[in-house]
Amino acid sequence: MRLVAATIVQYLGTGRRKRSVARVFLRPGKGDITVNHRPFENYFPTESTRAVVRQALAAAESMDKFDVLILANGGGVSGQAGAARLGIARALVEFNAELRGRLKKLGYLTRDPRAHERKKYGQKGARKRFQFSKR
Repeated sequence: MRLVAATIVQYLGTGRRKRSVARVFLRPGKGDITVNHRPFENYFPTESTRAVVRQALAAAESMDKFDVLILANGGGVSGQAGAARLGIARALVEFNAELRGRLKKLGYLTRDPRAHERKKYGQKGARKRFQFSKR
C-alpha cells in the first residue's frame, strides 16, 4: 500500500514593512485569520491594525472565501500589519491574476520603502543627538 501525501491548495505571499516580515498562506475556507497560531483579534489589539490587514481581502471581495494563516516576525505591531497586507495582496494575485489591476491601483502591491534607519555613533539615535553644551 502506497501513502500519497494529501495536497493542500494554498497560495503563498510574502510581505515586508519596516523591519517586519510576514509569510501569508491563503487556503480555501470560511474567513478565519490566524496570526502566529493565535486568534487575529488577540494578536492585533487595535481596530486600525486589524483594518489594515483586512484591506486587501476586502478589495478583492474575498473576506469569506479564504482562511488566512500569517506567520509574522520582526518589527512592531504596525509594521507587521502592513507586511501582512502586502503578503495577502501578493497571495491573492497568485490565486487570480485578474485582481492585480485593482490591488495595484489601491497601492496594496507596493512595498513601502520607508525603512528603519540605523543608529549613528556619537549620537543618541538615528537622528537625535546628545544635548549640546556651549559652556
